[in-house]
Amino acid sequence: MIDQVRPAGLQDWLAAQGAAAGAPALVLDVREPWELQTASVRPDGFELAVIPMGQIPARLGEIDTARPVAVLCHHGNRSQRVAMYMAQQGFTRLANVAGGIDAWTAEVDPSVPRY
Repeated sequence: MIDQVRPAGLQDWLAAQGAAAGAPALVLDVREPWELQTASVRPDGFELAVIPMGQIPARLGEIDTARPVAVLCHHGNRSQRVAMYMAQQGFTRLANVAGGIDAWTAEVDPSVPRY
């Protein structure tokens, strides 16, 4: 089961997960480069990694399976699919950022443009 975490609750989820081997939790943004140019989050208590959804299978080895990972996209659909794939690959500390960056704008940082 993939945790569903609203942007406003992300910090609490990350804190509850703790850090793996001293590394901060990871927010994995799986949107396309043009989307990142339009709107992006600022890391605050987490590391931000950007790997577009289509590159996840080839680049999954870049992410430590022991780290807590919250997956982010535009509205939460792609990120849910990526989180489910990651769970099948052995990741156990996963969350989908429900509502995606669109909800991030409404709940966390109104300076992030909506698109």
